[in-house]
Amino acid sequence: MKKRVSEREWKADVYHRVSRPQASWGKKVLAKLALRGDETVLDAGCGSGRLTAELLEGLPSGHVVALDLSRNMLSTARSYLAERFGSRVSLIAADLEDLPFSRRFDGVFSTAALHWVLDQDRMFRELFRCLRPGGWLRAQCGGKSNLERLLGRVRKLASSGEYAGFFVNYPEPWVFNDAETAAVLLRNAGFVEVETGLEAAPTTFDGEAEYVEFVGAVVLRVHLERIPDAALRSQFVAELVRQAARDDPPFSLDYWRLNISAKVP
Repeated sequence: MKKRVSEREWKADVYHRVSRPQASWGKKVLAKLALRGDETVLDAGCGSGRLTAELLEGLPSGHVVALDLSRNMLSTARSYLAERFGSRVSLIAADLEDLPFSRRFDGVFSTAALHWVLDQDRMFRELFRCLRPGGWLRAQCGGKSNLERLLGRVRKLASSGEYAGFFVNYPEPWVFNDAETAAVLLRNAGFVEVETGLEAAPTTFDGEAEYVEFVGAVVLRVHLERIPDAALRSQFVAELVRQAARDDPPFSLDYWRLNISAKVP
């Protein structure tokens, strides 16, 4: 099912500025890559290009195809990457459920992106198809129990009073798999040497303002678009902030990451 423009587009300049947690997690995934330096790699869900740049640093004789569904993200990534890396990076708008590649890449790298794809089975089959024999997949995304505390509050608030009408039959915009489910999907797609695991990644923000900007721009951007009135949106966020201020530590998010490693035979 194709996403509406409002669901696939991001405020990319804001994301580029506030995505410190995603960047820190992604750097850990990058650090585990054993690159020769001449590979052709797909950055699946490149976002604003912060991690694409670090991936390119490890591929001095290679090439990266930076792919994202959001054209806003690609525009920001292009501005961030083009002058520094030139023809070593290509930027393409495409859906991970329908990739325009076949046996093109030596590897696929992805962080903080795969959980936004609702048809996980199809996505993994597409990633498998785009890899050459012997190719690898290294990814990290949201996993089971991700943001459970915040999202529990959001569901309760969204089902109450003046907000309920905006969230009738609302399908959440992500899939948070457990390690076992992800492993089955990968093997069904044809991958071998499959390794999956969950990792806690609690994240605390430096006060209310930082928390509000991050949650609004990253976590709840699709939810908030359901509320047409700006004052009601602000009221919705304010209630979540009030609860977050009482957490220990205050203004923290209970992130869980799903780590994925697999190969093509």
